[in-house]
Amino acid sequence: MASANSTFSIIGNDVTIKGDITASADLHVDGRIEGDITCASLVQGEHSVIVGTITSETARLAGSINGSISARELTVLRTARINGDVQYDALTIEQGAEVEGRFSHRVASKTAATEGTTGDGEPHLTLAS
Repeated sequence: MASANSTFSIIGNDVTIKGDITASADLHVDGRIEGDITCASLVQGEHSVIVGTITSETARLAGSINGSISARELTVLRTARINGDVQYDALTIEQGAEVEGRFSHRVASKTAATEGTTGDGEPHLTLAS
């Protein structure tokens, strides 16, 4: 969730961006991006297309992604179609989502690795219906 003084940016469904995007704010993508995305939080609309690497603290993905994903907290919705490797700390996948790639728990510092785990060092995995 964004803090009171943070902002967010929206890329509409009629927008195509060719190039990398770096944002300190939250980003909502409904259009097409051909490039890497680095942001605090990413929300992807179900008709959106991203071709490139995604690096984000939190990501909620519903569209098409062709590229690798690295997120602390990742939610993959049922309409998502991902072709690429996925690195996460906490992961939720809705039934019906499609992923062609490898899942791996991110390697983090010892302090960060214990946050978002079950207490025994294992990462969280939540399957949503």
